[in-house]
Amino acid sequence: MSLDLSPETVAVIGFVSLFVLMLLRVPVGMAMGLVGITGFGYLTGFAPALKLVGQTTMRTVTDYSFGVIPMFLLMGAFVSVSGISRELFRAANTFVGHWKGGLGIATIAACGGFAAISGSSVATAATFSAVAYPEMRRFGYPQSFAAGVIAVGGTLGAMLPPSTVLAVYGIITQQDIGKLFIAGVVPGLLAILMHMITIGIIGVTRPGFLPAGKKASWHERFVALRDVWSPLLLFLFVIGGLYGGFFVPTEAGAVGAVGAFIIGILRGKLTREGILQSLLQATRTAAAVFTVLIGALCFGYFLTITQTPQHVTEFLTGLGIGPYGVLALILLMYLVLGCLMDAMAMVILTVPIVFPVVTALGFDPIWFGIIIVMTVELGLIHPPVGMNVFVIKSVIKDVNMSTIFVGVLPFVITDLIRLVILILFPLLATWLPQRMIG
Repeated sequence: MSLDLSPETVAVIGFVSLFVLMLLRVPVGMAMGLVGITGFGYLTGFAPALKLVGQTTMRTVTDYSFGVIPMFLLMGAFVSVSGISRELFRAANTFVGHWKGGLGIATIAACGGFAAISGSSVATAATFSAVAYPEMRRFGYPQSFAAGVIAVGGTLGAMLPPSTVLAVYGIITQQDIGKLFIAGVVPGLLAILMHMITIGIIGVTRPGFLPAGKKASWHERFVALRDVWSPLLLFLFVIGGLYGGFFVPTEAGAVGAVGAFIIGILRGKLTREGILQSLLQATRTAAAVFTVLIGALCFGYFLTITQTPQHVTEFLTGLGIGPYGVLALILLMYLVLGCLMDAMAMVILTVPIVFPVVTALGFDPIWFGIIIVMTVELGLIHPPVGMNVFVIKSVIKDVNMSTIFVGVLPFVITDLIRLVILILFPLLATWLPQRMIG
């Protein structure tokens, strides 16, 4: 080698190269893998680096614990293709649609139910852009509010189990994915409740802004409930099995996928074309996630050999601002990164660096995972990127990006309040996992 660079210098060059590649729109998994392997090869030799690529790829795609991701993705695909979203929205609307802002509250409730089965924020936002937005506009809801509610409702997919982001966090940090899923239940329900309260406050403080719909009879409500009890029962069965120690996460995903398939078939909602579409959708998404995971693991080996996590830990803990001051800096970093990249990329790129800091400061790793996902949720809706906002814009052609961002502003404030509540009261995330069986 003509240059003899220190590991610290190589690490800095690696991070700069990574962000340049991302600005050039190179897929994040490929960019992380390329930088990681090149840096690792420079420091140890390219023969070990190339061997590392093969070993990492094979271990990732054959590891039993990683099977939780495609299984839950398949479950979500079956549910999505079966048209459950429309029935969830109709059921919620029969109960609260006659309130001021009732359609918005029904949208949040239906998004929560769908997110709890699909585990995808982007899928939830895209689905309800087609289901709920036309209904809200038909009843005279403003464009900004209707689109904003759907954008924030979509973020529930990142928190409520089965969450792909939480699963990836668990894989990277070697935490119990089942406990992470259970830890997301109370914060997820708190999110639904606080978003509903926000809509209620808007309805009360701005008379005429959010019209009320027609009140449904109890017969109509029971008919609507009849259409959604089976998928909700499936969710309770899967999560209850995890909590009770009957399933490990991968088994729970398999049970969920088979259950969603059977429900779709028995209800006549899942045709042969729908099954093929679900398999293709789940395969494509799983391939994208695993590509990013493999790249992230290669990049992680590069970080380890340059001792970047140790240097970052020493720097942050030596600032003298206390554990919560360091935590505030980390969360601020996530809010800034939310303007630049999507949720999965944020978690995969940053967690290997900040996780040692968090454990050194004595924070609970399960609680921190929930905190990270909550902060990532904000990145899904705040400007200038907001992945959910882009998804909604791609489905609803007649709404401007700025209009959607205006609509999400009250919910961003609500989410910041919720983040503070969870920091002040960690038991909201840790109480249920501590009582899991097995």
